[in-house]
Amino acid sequence: MAITLHIVVCAGIVPDPLQTLEPINTQAGPGLKNEMLLPAVLDPWAASALYEAANLAAKNPGSKVWLVSLGPKAKLQQVMMTVAQKVAFELVAIDGPIGGFPDAHSTAVVLADAIAAIPGLDREKLLLFGGWESAARGAGITLQLIGERLGITDQFQGVDQIGFREDGSFEVLERVEGGRHQVSVCAGVPAVLGWATGNLPEPRNNPQVGMANMRTIMPALQRAKAAQIEPNSLRYVSVALPKQQRVTRVVKDQTPEQIAVELVAWIGGES
Repeated sequence: MAITLHIVVCAGIVPDPLQTLEPINTQAGPGLKNEMLLPAVLDPWAASALYEAANLAAKNPGSKVWLVSLGPKAKLQQVMMTVAQKVAFELVAIDGPIGGFPDAHSTAVVLADAIAAIPGLDREKLLLFGGWESAARGAGITLQLIGERLGITDQFQGVDQIGFREDGSFEVLERVEGGRHQVSVCAGVPAVLGWATGNLPEPRNNPQVGMANMRTIMPALQRAKAAQIEPNSLRYVSVALPKQQRVTRVVKDQTPEQIAVELVAWIGGES
């Protein structure tokens, strides 16, 4: 039985991880050196969520996918030129800061308000998707906070698969320790799903899909409202790249407890 779904994907943009990222202190707080000059990509974790959303919408006629993204408009436009060719979606753009330092709680407020204001969105059909982790800042709570502000209490994290049943309920596979999955059954939508990598490959570029998406993406970017992310009480004393150090030893016949003690002592000596 096909179910009409309204799927909202929260996806941030991040600097291309293949670039050298050098943290610096700025007047507004910590940031990345030449951040606005770095090429940007859609957060890889959230990209998996977007591909899963599009696949699920294709299986359920009448369903719709929205992509809600917060970032500088110039960077959003750059990224959307590529993402638009992957899958069909409607963009909800928010003009705001990029990077991994903004507060998760303030970010969740802005995103939740933007989702609540989407015209035609039916919360009784809503699936809220996003990345379980992030290439910018793996706070692990942003998606959860958005769901709570929208009144959605059924939440799943580390999702690799979702399958709907005839009665409208769905089965979710969530990652747990030991390379296993926890199988859960939810009575139905609305629900929040934080995706891991899922099972789908990255879709091929489709120029026709890109042209159709760009008809709505450009107006969405022009309408993007500026959002001020309120700073939290955290103060960063300094930011720096991790030290590169390699010390190799070959030791036999040590117990796991002895190895753990030695590792803890070595880590403690780095601080």
